[in-house]
Order: sequence, then C-alpha cells, then structure tokens
Amino acid sequence: MAHLLRTSFVAGSSPSLRRRPFLQSPFHPRRRSLQPQATIREIFMPALSSTMTEGKIVSWIKTEGDKLAKGESVVVVESDKADMDVETFYDGYLAAIMVDEGGVAPVGSAIAFLAETEDEISEAKSRAANVSSGSSPSAPPPEKIPENVGAAAAPVPVVKPASVVVASTHPASEGGKRIVASPYAKKLAKELNVELGAVLGTGPSGRIVAKDVEAAASTAVLKSDAARSVSAPGSGVQPPPSLELGTTVPFSTMQGAVNRNMVESLAVPTFRVGYTITTGALDALYKKIKSKGVTMTALLAKATALALAKHPVVNSSCRDGKSFTYNSSINIAVAVAIDGGLITPVLQDADKVDIYSLSRKWKELVDKARAKQLQPQEYNTGTFTLSNLGMFGVGRFDAILPPGTGAIMAVGASIPTVVGTKDGRIGKKNQMQVNVTADHRVIYGSDLATFLQTLAKIIEDPKGLTL
Repeated sequence: MAHLLRTSFVAGSSPSLRRRPFLQSPFHPRRRSLQPQATIREIFMPALSSTMTEGKIVSWIKTEGDKLAKGESVVVVESDKADMDVETFYDGYLAAIMVDEGGVAPVGSAIAFLAETEDEISEAKSRAANVSSGSSPSAPPPEKIPENVGAAAAPVPVVKPASVVVASTHPASEGGKRIVASPYAKKLAKELNVELGAVLGTGPSGRIVAKDVEAAASTAVLKSDAARSVSAPGSGVQPPPSLELGTTVPFSTMQGAVNRNMVESLAVPTFRVGYTITTGALDALYKKIKSKGVTMTALLAKATALALAKHPVVNSSCRDGKSFTYNSSINIAVAVAIDGGLITPVLQDADKVDIYSLSRKWKELVDKARAKQLQPQEYNTGTFTLSNLGMFGVGRFDAILPPGTGAIMAVGASIPTVVGTKDGRIGKKNQMQVNVTADHRVIYGSDLATFLQTLAKIIEDPKGLTL
C-alpha cells in the first residue's frame, strides 16, 4: 500500500506558510477582502515505519511543474526497511523540489511545495528558495572531487541542486527506444558513461533510479578489473575497485536501523539453549515435494509454528518491562540478507497456512525484500524469528534477540554425523544444531527445553507438515 504525503499546514509553521485569515475593515465590519489567497502546501517527509527518523529520496516520480491528482505517486522514499511510493493527499502542481534524489531529510521536514494552481508555482518556488537559504538544507552537502585525481581513481559523481525543469515528456528516450529513468539517474549515467538501455530499473514500473546506474557502473568496473587481472599473470588478489581500503563509510539508512535495534537488544536479559535434531525424515520429505515449489525455509517455519502452538509462552513478548503478551497469532519472521543490510520478512499465521501456500508466500516476500518493496506489516509483525545460516555450511551459531520479541532460533546445516545407536552400534545420521536465544524475563529454561523437544518430534516425523 502506498503512503500518503502529509501536506496540510502545521500550526507551528511560519506565517508565510499558513493561510492568512481575512481581516475586517474598521469602516465596513461585514465587508471581507475578495482578493484570492494562494494555497501552497508543504510536502513532508512521511514516517514509513515506527523506527524511522529520516528518509532518503530514491527518486522523484514527478518533476517540477507536473500536475498532480489526489492519490497519485509523487516520490519514492527509502525508509530504514524498504523503498516505498508516496502519494499526495491533494490535487495541484509540484511547484518546487527541496530535496534532490539521494538527499536525506528528517521525518516531518519539508521536501517539496505543492501549489493549488499553475499561477501559484512561481510563489511556491520563491518560498522554497527562502526556506533553503534561511535554514540548513535537508540533503547532505555535495561531495567535491579533488583537483588532482590519479587516473586509477574512480570518478565520484558530484551531487548538485537540480535546476528547475518543466518537462513535457517525463521518460528518457534514446535511439528510438523508450527508457524510463529519473532525471538524476540520467545525469549520473552521463557522468559515469553508463548506457541506460543496458540498465535494469528497480524503481516503480521498472523505472531506472540513481542506485541502478551506480550498480551498473560498479559492475562494469568489476568486469574490467577482472579482465585486467586475467591478462596479467602473477598479479596478486586485489580488493574490489568499488571498495577503497582505509576509508570511513557512513551507515546506510537500513544499517542505521539495524544498529539501533542491536544496541537496544543489549538491554534485554537473554539466555541460550541448544538442541540437536535428526533431519533424515525432513530431508526425504523436502526432496519429495521440492518439485512442487516447497522451500526448506517454509518447512522449518511451518514446523516451528506448529511447535509454538503447543508452547505459547515461547511465542510471547515483553515490550515495556512490566508485562508480557501471549500473542494471538504465530508470525514467523525469517532473517534475509539484502544489499546494504538485513530484513526479516514475516510469514503470518504460519501454523494455519498449508506448506504450498507458505512456500509461495515466502518466495514473494523474498523478491519484494530484495527489491526493497516490502510493506511495514510484511516485516514488523513477527512474533518469533528464524535465522538460518545452514545454507552456507555453518554448523552452529547464536543469534541476537530482536527487540520486542521473545525468542529467535539460529539454524545450522544438516550434517552427516557418526552416532551411537540404541543397540550399541555405530551409525550415521543427518543432524542439525539449533540454538534459541530468549528473553529470560518471560521465558525460562524449561520452557525452551520442552519447546525444542516438541520441535524435534515434528521434524523427525514430519508427516504433519503437509496436512
């Protein structure tokens, strides 16, 4: 669901940005001024999640001078979790953009002006200029390129305030082929010598945005560097050219959110319990139904949800330090690594959804997560979290408890293991290690022990997962 721009006037805003009341004449008490008043509204940076404090402009879907209709998407904003289309509450004209693509603005600050009529655009631009000159700009200062730069250094794009452009046709057009790209993406493409026709857009409706151009430029440099390394025998392994060793890189919006959550989790008293589970029957089931689109992640989420249904305290959560909640739904959040951070898409009501629907839903969530298109309810409603590094061959690890949840389970790889059988012989079984980190204010050792026993029984006899 797209989010709406809050463009109404704020009581504390300056007088120049508020509607002025009509003043009565002392000689004619009932006569009011008939001069029309300009209706110019600020477009604010919206709060797209409960943890969002600032947002980054990914791309402006509309350009200055474009006519807007209520409910129409205007801008794509990167929150701490995803990229989202933002819509307008009002009809009007996008009069002035105050934060360019790539710029960052605090939640609630003005990022553009909306004029009600075309005649008010010039006044809105004047107000925007006054605001920009009178207060610190929301976007970070442009990065300057040193005058003496070695030939080996990669060009650094200079972010300049965009000049006012009123375009009659928004999409770019090259070589007779219609290419939809943001103005800043087109500018970057020229600076980095990137052909837009070869770039895959990740913006709304496949629109090419700045990060797509940067990624294409980086890929081209990597390929060029790899070709040079092949043609130069005996050369040592070099770091990727896009990574300059010794430099300090600020957190991205998502990395900043992960940072805050991890620090917050340190205030929760946690403990850990590990358990070994035999996976032979689960592996056999997976091979049998894999061709039907079933994923191992969905099988693990389903097994976990069924075990949680029998141990509701492990699915509970403590948020205020004074009480805890037995959550009415079992929503399994699963950690997914994406470019620039980590996010936890949620399989809602995992205990009630059949394994085939759950697998389809999981694929949909992963695709949306990697495109940074998840909606808040798709990543912030988890009641229990899974983190699976088994696919990388990791045998055992511990996970950090996400704030506001009761437990997280780290899942290792299924590994052939030599074991002792009941009759005293030596045998081989596929086994995996799981380690649960839990909030000790709510969940105790015996709670986790019995939960893990139930989970092991479900995984070792998984017929119920396909019902």
